Amino acid sequence: MDAFGSMMATDYVEVTKEGVFNKAGIINELKNLTLTDATYADWKLLPVDADAYVLTYNVTLKGTDKGKEIPPGPYRAATAWVNRDGKWQAFYYQETMVSKAPMAAESPAAKPAATPAAATSPVGKPPEPGSDVIANEKAVWDLFKSKNYDAFATMLAPEFVELAPDGVYDKAGTVKGVSMFDASKVELSDWKAVKLDDDASLVTYVAKGPAGGARHSTIWARRDGKWMGLLHVGTEMEKAAVHPEPK
Repeated sequence: MDAFGSMMATDYVEVTKEGVFNKAGIINELKNLTLTDATYADWKLLPVDADAYVLTYNVTLKGTDKGKEIPPGPYRAATAWVNRDGKWQAFYYQETMVSKAPMAAESPAAKPAATPAAATSPVGKPPEPGSDVIANEKAVWDLFKSKNYDAFATMLAPEFVELAPDGVYDKAGTVKGVSMFDASKVELSDWKAVKLDDDASLVTYVAKGPAGGARHSTIWARRDGKWMGLLHVGTEMEKAAVHPEPK
């Protein structure tokens, strides 16, 4: 664990179905993990800027957590690495289990049947994203609710990637996906933002709808002076155990 910790930035962030962990928190959590095997596939490198990169891949695991067998997956995973004072360190990690079905929570990856109303995209001046990535993300969800998908598309980098249970989506796939779900009843909370460097930041938050909740994160990066969404990952939240009322 000491060697693992030495590879992580001091402001490391990990998003799981249980919560959002800092460096000390995730090291403490992983002390309960006994990993016996891990196999990988579909490695892809996504440049953020000169001092930051995102690595995406699929991973299948074998092992136990607190003595219980962990679900093997496979999982779609993303790790952001940053160069701090000449040393490359892990800054962010999130995974979502591969499934044919989208997350229970409404999300940019959810794809119920489209309706004529959802297919419209009203004309309007898109918001101008900036270094306040929480404000950027809130503006994105306002565009979902107003069904202004053309404006949403202008806020994404051409190489944008989304990891979701039911697939890996490029910019066009994500824009098409969000045009097929109703965001009007989604509630957003638990906002946090952390800088990778002067030209990129991570925002994490919770989205809850009638079908459930998910933890989301987006990396925003400045390209030619304009802030754009580069990576989005959603992970379905762990459902709380239901206990019967005492008689």
